[in-house]
Amino acid sequence: MKLTRRNALALGGAAIAVTLVPVNATFAATDLTMADIAAFTGGAEVGEGGIELTTPEIAENGNTVPIAFSAPGAKRVLILADGNPSPGVATFSFSELAMAEGSTRIRLATTQDVIAVAEMADGTFTKVSKSVKVTIGGCGG
Repeated sequence: MKLTRRNALALGGAAIAVTLVPVNATFAATDLTMADIAAFTGGAEVGEGGIELTTPEIAENGNTVPIAFSAPGAKRVLILADGNPSPGVATFSFSELAMAEGSTRIRLATTQDVIAVAEMADGTFTKVSKSVKVTIGGCGG
């Protein structure tokens, strides 16, 4: 292929388009995460704190990342993985006498935030997030 001005412009445009794709995918995941939180809270305001979320700082394998949470006084807890194609991971429900804590292993597509949102007994909502660096790909990446 002879490099002409037209070919150079086409290659430059393609390079720009390729670099923008991950940015758009990140914004889409954040939109999905916000939609999941709004559905969980019914659109109510969400405060910060009140939940202890334990995640590894670095996950050597995104296919199985251990997480744990403790949210004293919570009725329900929603776990989200902000960078996954489907951010909603799990919802835990607790009775009045149960200790609001749990643990599981989740799959993370890339380095991203893991978010826990809790509905407290008084009807308020609170959240916390932790960043997890994934060094080997999980779902979709």
